[in-house]
Amino acid sequence: MIRTERLLIRRVQPGDAHDIFEIYSDPEVMRYWDSLPDTDLQTARNRANRFANIPEPLTYFGIEYQGKLIGCGGVHARDEIGYILNRAYWRQGFMREAVTGMMPYLFQTLRINQLTADIDPRNKASEAFLKSLGFQQTGYEKNTYCTNGEWSDSAYFRYQRPS
Repeated sequence: MIRTERLLIRRVQPGDAHDIFEIYSDPEVMRYWDSLPDTDLQTARNRANRFANIPEPLTYFGIEYQGKLIGCGGVHARDEIGYILNRAYWRQGFMREAVTGMMPYLFQTLRINQLTADIDPRNKASEAFLKSLGFQQTGYEKNTYCTNGEWSDSAYFRYQRPS
């Protein structure tokens, strides 16, 4: 568990399924994701159960604000960071607070020298967010994934562990 000024960064619980559904069923939130929005609560229950059963050390978290799960984030593959936030909480500094709260823990726990990110370059908000944290773009690749018949590119970013 990680506490920041406003947030509790913790393990997702099965009881978070309704909040998970609210996040992952929103087409605007999922616009640049590599899968379609969830269409039913059972899918969200399955996702919440999968997140709840991530083995230790925990590296992918739920982001809680005032008792509500408003997002998820952390490392989900080797050193690749990802994040998602309920649209009602966009542009309020929550994801910056969450990710900057997670980063020291992730570097220490995983003993990694960098964090990487792979974003859809059309997602200008995510690109600006990563750059504001000190991530540097390291590459670009065309047609890296296809969702519902639409191909998307990838922009790759890296953040070196502070000395």
